[in-house]
Amino acid sequence: MTEGPIPRRFPISIPERSIEDLKHRLRNTRWPEAETVGDWTQGVPLKWLREVCDYWVDGYDWRPVETELNQAGSHVLSVEGFDIHFLHQRSPEPDAIPLLMTHGWPGSVIEFLDVIPRLTNPSHFGLAGQPAFHVVAPSLPGYGFSTKPAATGVGVETIASLWAQLMGQLGYDRYIAQGGDWGSEVSLALAQASPACIGAHVNFLVAQPPEFVLAAPTADEARSLAASAEVYRSGMGYAQLQSTRPQTLGYGLTDSPVGQAAWILEKFHSWTDNPGDPRDTIRIDRLLDNVSLYWFTATAASSARLYWESAARFGAETITAPVACSVFPAELFRPSRRWAESRLKALVSWSDPPRGGHFAAMEQPELFAAEVRKASAVLRARI
Repeated sequence: MTEGPIPRRFPISIPERSIEDLKHRLRNTRWPEAETVGDWTQGVPLKWLREVCDYWVDGYDWRPVETELNQAGSHVLSVEGFDIHFLHQRSPEPDAIPLLMTHGWPGSVIEFLDVIPRLTNPSHFGLAGQPAFHVVAPSLPGYGFSTKPAATGVGVETIASLWAQLMGQLGYDRYIAQGGDWGSEVSLALAQASPACIGAHVNFLVAQPPEFVLAAPTADEARSLAASAEVYRSGMGYAQLQSTRPQTLGYGLTDSPVGQAAWILEKFHSWTDNPGDPRDTIRIDRLLDNVSLYWFTATAASSARLYWESAARFGAETITAPVACSVFPAELFRPSRRWAESRLKALVSWSDPPRGGHFAAMEQPELFAAEVRKASAVLRARI
């Protein structure tokens, strides 16, 4: 273990007055008129969002997820002047593998609450003998209960360095990094830079299509290229705003819970493997757990600022460290293996699960846990 600050328990307890303030704001929302289309192409439909927010006021209870987070091992550790909030759950299995899991935007450590038990204690789920993990799931700086950066320079590489120090302080000298969205880039950077990280498993990958794919794509690659082009045409407005004017955006989202909910939930509609409504894939309480975490911590601007810091380098770095990749069918970008190998020079495992999207750990926790176990077996064999 690296000598330094000692992790301390961080019991989460949102004041009741903050919960009442949220409900007051929701009840006094000034709503816009309805969209002029019959679908989500102009954004979140008014009727849908009013239903969600009515439930947020009168049906939703924050306290159960607060208990879940505390039971999952809510801790804080000071690293390089940042108080990093993280969940830490050790496995009862003697040969468990340390696993560092990183979320992205608009997710949080809440993404992992339904997979942590499956990863730490597979025997409880009838999977005795399957790989088990000691799970560490930190909140990115500016997200959740982690410190909000007060100066520039806290991008992907800096976060990877913070994570390496965090794992050292926890006594893990060999571990696997796992992530999706921003967590994918952080995990890849960590695997590339830290000898203690034996490799990464990612469930989201951005890679520029090589010339041979553009020149002669397979049928699947042609579909992926067309889908990617549509994402860039109609689905990247949020990223443009967050990478150029996160502070301006933050005023409205920090002041309006409905605005914050719409900004986040539109992505859960667009990016999950759902039949038309994200509530059919992820239960409404879990969706609101995630939105509420952003609201109570007032992290609209600080979370968006990661785009300002690192959006230009997303997918740019060539990775020579061992990487396993799972590409879920409703993911935003779905490169083929040969396409991915143009960026990942030591791609050791490739998988196409049958269900799930961008928030795979929330959408398909059993399938997601199986993908992590499969990847870990390949990565661990390379030690």
